Amino acid sequence: MNAIISAPELASDLAGPNPPVLLDVRWQLGGPNLRSEYEEAHIPGAVFVDLDSELAGPAGSRGRHPLPDLEVFGAAMRAAGVSADRDVVVYDGGLGWGAARAWWLLGYTGHPSVRVLDGGFAAWSGPVSSEVPAPAPGSFAPAPGARPLLDADGAAALARTGLLLDARAGERYRGEVEPIDPVGGHIPGAVSAPTTENVTGDGRFLAAAELADRFKSLGATGACEVGVYCGSGVSGAHEVLALAVAGIPAALYVGSWSEWSRAENRPVAVGPDPQ
Repeated sequence: MNAIISAPELASDLAGPNPPVLLDVRWQLGGPNLRSEYEEAHIPGAVFVDLDSELAGPAGSRGRHPLPDLEVFGAAMRAAGVSADRDVVVYDGGLGWGAARAWWLLGYTGHPSVRVLDGGFAAWSGPVSSEVPAPAPGSFAPAPGARPLLDADGAAALARTGLLLDARAGERYRGEVEPIDPVGGHIPGAVSAPTTENVTGDGRFLAAAELADRFKSLGATGACEVGVYCGSGVSGAHEVLALAVAGIPAALYVGSWSEWSRAENRPVAVGPDPQ
């Protein structure tokens, strides 16, 4: 099924006999969670999910947003009403990164039907609510492994044998600036592919054919495996989502640069070229 859903399609599904579970994953990098914005106005029936505490584990040697404890994640999803036999739609404020992280993680742990609202809450023109719902508990039991996952060694190998895309801004890839992690640069062999170039100015994804052409120009020709990393596994999930829209399967290196750059024995490349 399509990995994204438009606002009119979502409105139609919500009015139908089997409406999807709605998750609000509004999030900002390095700041407090955006639950206050959710409580002020959200799509009716949506449940707030905190990316930092429910879609990621504590920051540390595995990166800034490592995989969450499955008990914590599973409990959060069940509390939100998620079950494996019911569709899920996730959205955020419009950037798409937080929603993509939820989409990827639910898919990785075995949920068969998750879509991201294209353009996020900003694209929604229907009614909104400040009422915090209390959904009936779901039954989702996370079973990891349904989507490909890379560790640091796997990412290094893929950069040599396949295509490893770096979803961060170009200046971070080149090592010109590094506002968060210990050192700037990129994994040797990785190709710069900022995920911000996968969307239009309003945060909606480019058409599937345009995305396919973009990724083909970067080396995703179908002849090799594709992987993605970013700073901490959030914007990288957004690029995996863009690849899915284009019909290209891809693995995610969740630890990403925040894990890679903390290990003294990991090589670092700088400049515009992969090597």
